[in-house]
Amino acid sequence: MSETASKPVYLVDAYSDPVVVRVEGRASFQNSGCLRDFITEMILRGKMRFVLDFQHCASMDSTFLGVLAGAAIELRKPSSLGSLVIVRIGPRNLELMRNLGLHRLLTIDAGEAAVSFQKCDTPLEAKKSSELESARLVLEAHENLVSADETNRAKFQDVLAFLRNRVEQK
Repeated sequence: MSETASKPVYLVDAYSDPVVVRVEGRASFQNSGCLRDFITEMILRGKMRFVLDFQHCASMDSTFLGVLAGAAIELRKPSSLGSLVIVRIGPRNLELMRNLGLHRLLTIDAGEAAVSFQKCDTPLEAKKSSELESARLVLEAHENLVSADETNRAKFQDVLAFLRNRVEQK
């Protein structure tokens, strides 16, 4: 694992309402699991409002975007009435989200964020995961992207087929 992949790229304030997450550096399949686990834990604790700050997000891959899609889908369920708001996002990352249809699932706030990021300083640590756990995370994320927008099925059909095969073989 490269040094940048092991660095924490998610800084959180789990005690604010909404829960605030700063995305720092490259958000990728190598470090998306800890964000998924964090959001899941917050939802279990009754936290349903999230703001993600992308001001310092250098880049993101489809697995990370699929993790966001999964969180947004969960928060949009009638029983939760939650929200996922993206703030201070750059043009390239915004284009990636729109190309995969995520703008229809979450709120993209083009203005300045109305929340404080001052206490957003607790890093999420990426856990070591097995090859099978990693394959399951990537598969789940890409299935979320298809759930978010059916046109993504054609974009990721080869990835989905490969990952399903890997997961079923284990």
